[in-house]
Amino acid sequence: MRRVYIKGDVLCSLTLMLLLFLLLYAYQRVTPTWGTLHIEHGSTSSRTLLSGASMGQQTKLVPTKSLDIPPCKPEVQTKSKPQVQSKVKAQKARSKTKSKFHQASTTASLLPTQHSFDFADYLQKKDQRDFRMLIDQPTKCSEPEGIPYMLIAIKSVATDFDKRQVVRRTWGREGVFQKNNIKRVFLLGVPQNQSALPLWDKLMEYESHTFGDILLWDFEDTFFNLTLKEIHFLQWINVSCPKTKFIFKGDADVYVNIDNILEMLESQEIDKDLFVGDIIVHAKPIRRRSSKYFVPEFIYGQGIYPSYAGGGGFVMSGHTALKLHLACREVELFPIDDVFLGMCLQRIGLQPTRHEGFRTFGIVRPSAAPHLQVFDPCFYRELMVVHSLTVPQIWLMWNLLHDPNLQCHRSQDPTVFPFQWSDKIGKTARNKAEENLRNKDYGLKVFVEH
Repeated sequence: MRRVYIKGDVLCSLTLMLLLFLLLYAYQRVTPTWGTLHIEHGSTSSRTLLSGASMGQQTKLVPTKSLDIPPCKPEVQTKSKPQVQSKVKAQKARSKTKSKFHQASTTASLLPTQHSFDFADYLQKKDQRDFRMLIDQPTKCSEPEGIPYMLIAIKSVATDFDKRQVVRRTWGREGVFQKNNIKRVFLLGVPQNQSALPLWDKLMEYESHTFGDILLWDFEDTFFNLTLKEIHFLQWINVSCPKTKFIFKGDADVYVNIDNILEMLESQEIDKDLFVGDIIVHAKPIRRRSSKYFVPEFIYGQGIYPSYAGGGGFVMSGHTALKLHLACREVELFPIDDVFLGMCLQRIGLQPTRHEGFRTFGIVRPSAAPHLQVFDPCFYRELMVVHSLTVPQIWLMWNLLHDPNLQCHRSQDPTVFPFQWSDKIGKTARNKAEENLRNKDYGLKVFVEH
């Protein structure tokens, strides 16, 4: 048998080729490929990567498995496999979250701005004005105490239990004050989001059983359904409480000085028309779509609203309430309840009366007295209704005003205010403030907290 001798240069070449193949194989197995885009049947130009798929080329993610390779240099310490995997997962999660956020932001920026109120649905259902009463207080005005001299009616929603409680325990208490019988009811509809308050119907039943002051109707309790709350309350007055002498109607986030209101009513005749509050005149419909009070021209085509009272609180006689009940049945429903009631007042030919003690826009700090304490109890002592107060503020103001140690340096005349405008400056500043409020949303909170 003949032996074959291989020269040294050939053997070296074969060895080098073998090592080269081993290096290429190891490189392909070691290189990480997480999230790498592989292009099939096409080039890897930047245009292709940006477009994702063009000219018939398709892109897809190709998952690959990584191989655990021991370190090349023993003296170098590397992280363990669980730590590497956890770091990679965290990076992937952050990348995925960032991608979703960017996608959502881009989508949101491209979508047109839409108003929360469906006017088309409103026009289809605007003639539905008779809804079933779920909770009633039929004996509210015929209890042993007799016919109420003044009925307090507060607009509320099911979730605002804390606001109803602070009203019950402070200025909205029932009983006999200054020899006058005072009664109270809360006006509610069915919650739009019933999951926000589980067992809300049980809460209403328990409240009605405990306090006897819940009136609940079977319509959704939304901002634009407050008009339904208005007409149903007037109907309830006509049926269940037609002989009440006066009515205070307002929101749950107001502070009301009942003593001042009763003092004002002493000179009023119960069989005459009366409608007193913070009256807004020459207000223009808001055509700005981003506004809460946006009303398109096909809903209300005129340029000026009739005079109406700010919904934070107003006083009317029972005689006027019965007339408004009949008038509101003849007026087409309007989605803003304050303006709708102004339309009903216009229908009966009654001009509402403005009173300085009703501050349904809150208290504006006058520029002529920048250091005036607008939360001073002595200042509130002269007012009747102040809007936009929180539950702690209502509780605090009630206790401050009923503190036996409270001392206010003022005239004995109850109509004198702690701060008064001069005649010339007062008219100009007051007119300017009114103009600013008319040009803005009349739901603007202007109460200055400190």
